[in-house]
Amino acid sequence: MSIVESGQSMRERLSADEQKCVDLLRETVDAHRGLTGASWNRQKNQIQLAYLADRISDEAVRRIGAELNRRFSRRYRACRFETNRATCEGCSLAAMAQAPETNLSIDFDDNHIVVETADAPKLVKAYTQDIETIPPPPPVPHWQSWLKQHHLIIWTALAGVLIASGWIVESTGHELAGHVLYLLGYISGGWLAAKESFDGLREYRFDVNLLMTLAAIGAAILGRWAEGATLIFLFSLSNTLEHYALERTKNAVRALMNVRPSEARVLREGTPIKVAVEDLQIDDLVIVKPGEKIPTDGIITEGHTSVDASTFTGESVPVERGPSDDVLTGTMNQSGQITVRVTKRAADTALAAIIHRVEQAQSGRTPTHHFVRWFGQRYTIGILVGATLVAVLPPLAFGVDWATMFYKALTLLVVSSPCALIISTPAAVLSSIGRAATRGVLFKSGASLLDLGHVRAVAFDKTGTLTQGRAMLTDVVSLNGAGEHDLLAMAAAVETGSTHPFAEAIINAAHQREITYEAALEATTHPGRGATGVLADQRRVIVGNRGLFEREEITIDDLAEQTMTAFEAEAKTAVLVGTDRVLGVLAITDPPREAAAQTVADLRAQGIASVSMLTGDNRRVADTIAARLGIDTVKAELLPDQKADAVDDLMSTHKRVATVGDGINDAPALASSTVGIAMGGAGNDVVLESADVVLMADDLARLPFAIHLAKRTNRIIKQNLTFALTVIAILLVGTFFGKIRLPIGVVGHEGSTLLVVLNSLRLLWQK
Repeated sequence: MSIVESGQSMRERLSADEQKCVDLLRETVDAHRGLTGASWNRQKNQIQLAYLADRISDEAVRRIGAELNRRFSRRYRACRFETNRATCEGCSLAAMAQAPETNLSIDFDDNHIVVETADAPKLVKAYTQDIETIPPPPPVPHWQSWLKQHHLIIWTALAGVLIASGWIVESTGHELAGHVLYLLGYISGGWLAAKESFDGLREYRFDVNLLMTLAAIGAAILGRWAEGATLIFLFSLSNTLEHYALERTKNAVRALMNVRPSEARVLREGTPIKVAVEDLQIDDLVIVKPGEKIPTDGIITEGHTSVDASTFTGESVPVERGPSDDVLTGTMNQSGQITVRVTKRAADTALAAIIHRVEQAQSGRTPTHHFVRWFGQRYTIGILVGATLVAVLPPLAFGVDWATMFYKALTLLVVSSPCALIISTPAAVLSSIGRAATRGVLFKSGASLLDLGHVRAVAFDKTGTLTQGRAMLTDVVSLNGAGEHDLLAMAAAVETGSTHPFAEAIINAAHQREITYEAALEATTHPGRGATGVLADQRRVIVGNRGLFEREEITIDDLAEQTMTAFEAEAKTAVLVGTDRVLGVLAITDPPREAAAQTVADLRAQGIASVSMLTGDNRRVADTIAARLGIDTVKAELLPDQKADAVDDLMSTHKRVATVGDGINDAPALASSTVGIAMGGAGNDVVLESADVVLMADDLARLPFAIHLAKRTNRIIKQNLTFALTVIAILLVGTFFGKIRLPIGVVGHEGSTLLVVLNSLRLLWQK
C-alpha cells in the first residue's frame, strides 16, 4: 500500500468539525504575538510554525504545540486520510500527529487537513485491523459538491426570501405568521454565525459573530423582529460577498496548480505510454509534442522547440530550447517535438516549490495584521463590556427606560464591530500576492511585500543582475613569452567546475578555439578574487584580479598594468593569468541588460532616494557601466562579506534598503538588507530559498512593478484602516446621541466591511 502522491495524497475537504481544527490553529497563531504564521511544506511533509525568536521562546512554541494536541484529542476527532486502496475515518488528530513518522498538516487557504506518513502500512495497521476490507468511499454526486461549494449564498438567499416574506405577511396584519417567517429567516441566515459564536465562547474566544448574534437575539426580545432579521440578512450577505471576493485572491495559486498536465507520455521499452505525472521517475524519458504543456522539470535530450513560460514566469516572449537545455513543468512546447529526461519528481519541481511559496505567503501574517487581530480580540471584549454598561447603568442610576437603553446597547454592538478593521490588511495583502504571482513576481511573505513598499534605497549587484550574465571573452594578450593558446588553456583548466559567468566565458572561448586541456588539480575558488589550481606539470596557476595577485605576492609589471587599464577604460573586465609572474591578460565583457537603464530611471521616478551598484569587479569597469545606466553610487572590488557591510552602511543612512542579486553569490548582501530580491528564480532552488522576493523571469523590468505594487498595497491598507476607523467613530457618536438606529447601523457596518474588501480587490488588476 502506498500513499497517493502530490495533490491527491491523503487529502480531504474539511467537515464542519474539522473546520474547528483550522479555526483553533488560526486563533492560536493570532493569540500569540510571537507567532508569525503557519504553512504546509509539501516537500518535507510537515507543518511549519514561523515565530520571532526575540518575542517568543522555543520552549513556549513547544508548549503551544502540546496544548494544541491536547485540545484536538479532547474535542475534535473527525479526521480522514486516504491511500490508494482504502479510507479510514474516526482517527484522533492528536494520536495521528503523535504516531511515528507521521505529520499532521493544516492548509488554511484550501481548508483541508492532511495526515502524511513515510510508512503507510505501519499507520494503517495501528488504526485498523483489516483496512483492506473497507471499501473506498462512494463518489460524491455533482449536486452535493455544488451545494457544498455554494452553501453560503444558498443560505443567505433563503434568509432574504423568508425575511421579505415575513415583512409582507406582517404588513397585511398577520403578525404571528410574519414572526414565524422572521424566525425561519433568523435560522437560515444566522445559524452559522451563532454556531461560530458559541463555539468561540467554549474556547473563551470573543469575535464579531458573537456581537451580531447577541444583537439579533436582543432585537427579537424587544419585539423588533424586522430589525433583527435585517441585521442577520445583511451580516450573512456581507460574509458571503466577502468570501467570494477573497476567493479571487486565491486564483493565482489555483492557476499555477492547473498549469501542470495530469498525464505524461513516457518511453517504456521504446514504446510511448501515458502515465500519471505523479508516477514519473527520475531519468524517465518523456515525449512532448507541439502544443502540449511540459509535464516535468527536465533536460531536453532530443529536438528543438520554442517554449512559452508566460503562465509560469510572466515572460511574454517564447525562448528557444534544444538538447542539454533545461525545461520546467507547466511551460508550453510550441513548435517542435522534444524528448525530455526527468530530473525531478512531481512533488519536487520548481512549480511545486513556487506553489508552496505563494501559499506560504498567503497564509502568513504581517506585523500589521497580527496587531489588528490582537487588538480586535480585546476590542471586542471592550465593546461587550461597554454595551452591558450602556444597557444597565442609565436605568439603575437615572431611571432611564430599560427598553430604550437595551436597544441602544444592541445598536452599539453592531456599529462598533471591528469587521472592516480586521479584514483591512489581509484582504489587501492576499490580493497583491495573487496579482504578483501572475506577473512572475514571488513574494515569500506578506511582511516582505509591505517592507518593499517602504524601501528608500536599492542596491544592485552588477554581474548577472545589471548586466546580461552572458560574459564573452573578447581579447587575449600574452606577456612574458607565453602563447595565447597556452594562456587560455591554463585559465580554462583552473576555471573548470566554476559557475561564475567569467569562468564560463573563458571555458566557452577555449572550446570555440578547440583548445584541449585537463582540469587543474586542487582547484580553489576565491570569492570576489578568482581561482587557483595545479596543472598536470605541477605548475600552480592563478587566474583572477589584482587583489588575488597581490595576496599571492606576485608583482604586476608595468606592461600588464597598462593592458588592464586600457581594457577597463573600454568597460571590459581584465583577468590576470600567471604562475610566479604575470603571463597574460584576458578581457571579458558583460554588456548591460537592455532594461537596466530604464529600470533605474523608473525607480527614481517612484521616489527611490539612492540607487547603488555593489560589485567585486574593477572600479573603472564599474564606474563606466554605472555612468551608462544612471547609477549614482558605486562600490567596487568588494568581497561577498564586504557587500553585506556596504548594505549595512546604506541601512544606516536610508533605514530601509532593497538589495537585488542572483541569490547565490550575493546571499550575505541579500540577508543584510530589509528586502532581498533575487533575479531569475524559475527553476533555481537556491534562489527560491535565499531571497524575500523572487523575480521569476530574468527581467529587471519586473522590479519597478513589484515596488509600485508594494507601495500601492501600503496605501490601500492605510485607506482601509482609516475608512474602517472613521466609520466606526461616526456610527458610535451617532448611536450615543440617538441618531443611529439599528437598521442604519447594520447598513453602515456591513457596507464598510464590503467596501474595504472591494477596495483591496483593486490590487488584482494592478497594471
